Amino acid sequence: MTQKQRKIFYPVIFFLGAILIIWEINIYRETIINLMIPIGIIMVVGIIAFILDFKNYKSTYEYNGIGLYLYSAMHYVIGFGFIACSIFMLSNYYFADQNTRTESYEIIRTSSLASGGKYRIDVRTPTFRINYNGKIKELVFSSEFYEKRNFYNNVELEIRQGLFGFDILENKKLN
Repeated sequence: MTQKQRKIFYPVIFFLGAILIIWEINIYRETIINLMIPIGIIMVVGIIAFILDFKNYKSTYEYNGIGLYLYSAMHYVIGFGFIACSIFMLSNYYFADQNTRTESYEIIRTSSLASGGKYRIDVRTPTFRINYNGKIKELVFSSEFYEKRNFYNNVELEIRQGLFGFDILENKKLN
């Protein structure tokens, strides 16, 4: 690859990884997986890409000193790391088993997130924490459930097995 091609390649990979972060967060919310697994994938792939390609990055840009290492690490982790993690998460989600099972879990704690849109910043999104087979999982619901969030006692989940064995939450129903 020429220097001119690499000057296009690195920003494209970076922005693709940054865009996939949004999709990955939504998939993460619907998957029962330890947070350390996606973070580990992101970091390992980013470090491997850094080791294998740093010489090309260094010859492409005119950064010096710590800036060179900082910018290149950012490109590799956000670009290559998030692309690899997104492939992992999306494969687990979209190639999951089609058989579902329904289980009910008691709500341990309720809280909320700030949400809203461009014109409404006062909207709150309720979150409910459950003990999912020994793991604490925070479930995010739409803002229409915020006012009555303290009246719900349990959550009924429709679950299917993901491709890599991590459970996928298909439907959530508050009771």
